[in-house]
Amino acid sequence: MLYHLLIPLKVHFTVFNLFRYITFRAAYAAVTALVLSFILGPVVIRFLKNRKVNETIYEEAPERHVAKGGTPTMGGLLILAAILIPTLLWADLTNRFVHIAIFATVWLGVLGFVDDYRKLRGHRRGIPKHIKLFWQTLLGIVIGMYLMFYPFSPETATSTSLLFFKNTFLPLGYFYIVFVALVIVGTSNAVNLTDGLDGLATGILLFAAAAYATMSYVTGHVKIAEYLNILFLNGSGELAIFCAAMVGAALGFLWFNAHPAQVFMGDTGSLALGGAIGTVAVLIKQEILLLIVGGVFVIEAGSVILQVVAYRWKGKRLFKMAPLHHHFEMLGWSESKIVVRFWILAAIFALIALSTLKIR
Repeated sequence: MLYHLLIPLKVHFTVFNLFRYITFRAAYAAVTALVLSFILGPVVIRFLKNRKVNETIYEEAPERHVAKGGTPTMGGLLILAAILIPTLLWADLTNRFVHIAIFATVWLGVLGFVDDYRKLRGHRRGIPKHIKLFWQTLLGIVIGMYLMFYPFSPETATSTSLLFFKNTFLPLGYFYIVFVALVIVGTSNAVNLTDGLDGLATGILLFAAAAYATMSYVTGHVKIAEYLNILFLNGSGELAIFCAAMVGAALGFLWFNAHPAQVFMGDTGSLALGGAIGTVAVLIKQEILLLIVGGVFVIEAGSVILQVVAYRWKGKRLFKMAPLHHHFEMLGWSESKIVVRFWILAAIFALIALSTLKIR
């Protein structure tokens, strides 16, 4: 909005020429998201407390989590506001990349909201898993079909970038639609599974969003893309603004979500944030790199899968409790130690992922 209002004024006031630069708008999108989080945070937390929108802790959770019962949940509403408002203010609203990113975030935010609401109304598991999976998959199919029939790059419409090879793509044909759905569903649920300790998912997502902000910018910059031998997608740089808003929103929410948390994001936040990262990865053709960028999310989701498979196959558990962060809790690690160490791993994964852009 500000972009469209102020960029025409550059003819009369050269200072408004700054709005041409994605880096300038991305930086201020992050700052705006951070400030909005600080302003709206107490208001949202107070509103949730007054409406008794509180987390319920069930018996299968680690014992130390019992004290967290009654903490306000659905704080994802704050995160979504802190992402969407700065994006609408600072991004080019005619950009299709931005349209799809916002569409996916809102879709999964609404799904998460309904899930959280059902839990508050006494449905312990929220939306039944198969119904939740249906709506997540439908989103992936819709985005996959759109990108197939209205591609940003016709030559690579149904392909994905391969790591370590310059301008080399894996053609997927019609399976591309399924592939997109798998990426978005997998990322959304992986973040949801990771959201089990104060500040854990929020901090990890901060590093992932920062990595994809960088990758979106270089993918949309013709000279840098050429230098790095990666696919250039005209207009994809605007996603850097969306991702920067995500960084600011995550940082702001972390202020209230750090241990001991004053508010939880709930499925409203975790499903939307995971889906947003997955969608950005799909849009800039860096889906495989998501395995590195979101390495901690992959490990957390993988621990759940391995636990289920091992128990059904051998009748034994690989971990004391899954996801993996609960395993370390059962070993006696403090919550803060687990969270900070997982953040460190997330930072390392993000740096490794960015380094692969040069290894071609």
